[in-house]
Amino acid sequence: MTTNATRYDRHMFALMNRREGRPLYATAARRRTLVVAHIGLTAVAATAWLAMVVGEVFWATFVMLGVLLPWVVVTGGINAATRGLLELRGRMLDERQLAERDRVRALAHRITTWLLGLGTAAFGAVLWLTDVRADGAVVFSVLFTALVVQWLMPLWVAGLRVQDELVDEPAEA
Repeated sequence: MTTNATRYDRHMFALMNRREGRPLYATAARRRTLVVAHIGLTAVAATAWLAMVVGEVFWATFVMLGVLLPWVVVTGGINAATRGLLELRGRMLDERQLAERDRVRALAHRITTWLLGLGTAAFGAVLWLTDVRADGAVVFSVLFTALVVQWLMPLWVAGLRVQDELVDEPAEA
């Protein structure tokens, strides 16, 4: 941690390093469960939002509101597991954390690039091989989904890459 940290930086550092939620992400299996749950909750929320905006389905508002709190809690669990790797400013991270953040972002970028490439190829094949034509709502939905995946992929990758913490064992006499 550097000396030019602001009060906000110190507050966020303290928040991201609280240990009360540790049982939520203490093992690799629990962290994988958090990431899978986050992906699922994100899919439900994004689908509900698209249903509201594109499909004009009013009840989807309640689905979004119902998913919001669990989504925030799971997001907090992943951020706590990574100790704020993606949320803290660079000046609050040590060299090891900065290098890990760069690796996470690079891997997330590669995964997203492959997903976008596969999605584009599949979408193009559907348009080419069938009589289906994309309208504005379909294109908007695909672009929105790509945006959400691009935005959250680093968090998911970081949550999956976190290593178990070393536990200090008492010295034997």
